[in-house]
Amino acid sequence: MARLAIVCVLISLACLVQSFSLPRVSLRLPRAKKPIVLPDLYEASVPELQAGLAAGHFTSVDLVKAYFARIDEVNLKGPALRAVLELNPTALKQAALLDLERKVKGPRSALHGIPVLLKDNIATVASEGMNTTAGSFSLLGSVVPRDAGVVTRLRKAGAIILGKANLSEFAHFRGNLPSGWSGRGGQNTNAYFPNADPCGSSSGSGVAASIGLAAVTLGTETDGSITCPSSNNNLAGIKPTLGLTSRAGVIPISANQDTVGPMTRSLTDAAIVLSLIAGKDPNDNFTLAQPPRVPDFTKALNKNALKGKRIGVPRLFTDSEPNVSAAFEQALATIRSLGATVVDADLPDAREILRSNNETIVLDVDFKVQLDGWYQSLIKNPSGVRSLADLIKFNDDHPELEEPPNFEDQSELIESEATTGFNSTYFAALAANHDLGRTRGIDAVLKANKLDALVLPATGFTTTAPAIAGYPIITVPLGFYPDNVTIGSAGPLTVYPAPGVPFGLSFLGTAFSDFDLIGFGFAYEQKTKTRLARKAFPAAIPKTQLKDVIKH
Repeated sequence: MARLAIVCVLISLACLVQSFSLPRVSLRLPRAKKPIVLPDLYEASVPELQAGLAAGHFTSVDLVKAYFARIDEVNLKGPALRAVLELNPTALKQAALLDLERKVKGPRSALHGIPVLLKDNIATVASEGMNTTAGSFSLLGSVVPRDAGVVTRLRKAGAIILGKANLSEFAHFRGNLPSGWSGRGGQNTNAYFPNADPCGSSSGSGVAASIGLAAVTLGTETDGSITCPSSNNNLAGIKPTLGLTSRAGVIPISANQDTVGPMTRSLTDAAIVLSLIAGKDPNDNFTLAQPPRVPDFTKALNKNALKGKRIGVPRLFTDSEPNVSAAFEQALATIRSLGATVVDADLPDAREILRSNNETIVLDVDFKVQLDGWYQSLIKNPSGVRSLADLIKFNDDHPELEEPPNFEDQSELIESEATTGFNSTYFAALAANHDLGRTRGIDAVLKANKLDALVLPATGFTTTAPAIAGYPIITVPLGFYPDNVTIGSAGPLTVYPAPGVPFGLSFLGTAFSDFDLIGFGFAYEQKTKTRLARKAFPAAIPKTQLKDVIKH
């Protein structure tokens, strides 16, 4: 009976509980958080870095520390690539302030908090703690009046100036010297084969970008100095139309040919940078002739950009090296597969362009006048050099600094010093350059064949006609020399060609066709993804990643 009573009580309690309308409780286990994947700095793009910064996975301070550590690993230690001349002592402070601003106000632009390495002919105010020397001891400790125009734009965009890159001294306008050598920096070498030619004069910018020593680098081109190091270092490079980017505050060769442009690991990054550094500058009259609005060059990044286009091949300028020629023919097949019509279309006066000495006449005169002006514009210059004539004497008086064995030549400086200014010979040469490069050159072949652009291997004479015309070049990776290629000499300390060394493909066009050319280059780049086919030699690849910095 006792057991029956207990059962009855339990049944009653159960009924009582069911009579209440209690809410159902759903027991869910918390979802496991996805692990944070940090970008590999060897390939990290600007959008990837911005995404990580926005998500709080790392800070700009972390980025600067990581890039400093990567530079330390390979610049003077290990393979001693000598790509970087000096680091910005205020970079960490800049990064911390920009991190704070991001939290309070949000990012200023796609370059907010992104470290940028500048070629050392692009001026930064001395109070920041860096020099602007073009690789020459004659300018060490000099004080410039202001930042370069492109640096002003970078700072406004929130970019961090990481440091200065090595270069061919005076942008390879000193004499018969190897690419990538400067008195201050020594011999810069390629990261794809030990002691290979990096190509100049923006050699340090090219090598630094190729292995992720900075997110972005800037170079300059007078004739080939963005195109060639982009080609040799497996990069996307933009040599803009003359006057699209300011040259104010850039140690000059010639106002008629000098340009400033980005050198990055992708055309996406390069387009972002160009959109922010292009524009008019009252300190550079050439920029005042550009169209009224700077395009958003990222809108040119269209995988179908080549569809329905006509692309010409000036065969006289194509590189005859068998490996380059084979890769170029494959590139033409790819361009056709992307919907373009490819036609052989030589420039009407191509041979005259190759034979002409007019470019040399113009550059020699411009360099003397404009370099003298640069020295005289300085607020201070401890070396006492105030002119090109002083520079030549300074080099001779300091051979231990500027004329070590095998690097004595300064024939370009001497030839330029011998010029007598803007005379009839100079103006005739300048007019002939414009006629050959523009009217009877690129513009003529585009019009006669109803072409949208020209395409050539980046090696060879590709840069000559655009240089004298002031027209743009977009360069992307094309291929790599095979492992069995015969190694050649490129100077006392460098070799070229060499196994695994990259070479590029260039799209050329008329004035201010930069937007269209970026689209053509992007379509080819995205179809082939050539850059990813090969990496630098193992010792030249820095090991430091963001996780190593954040961990500490």
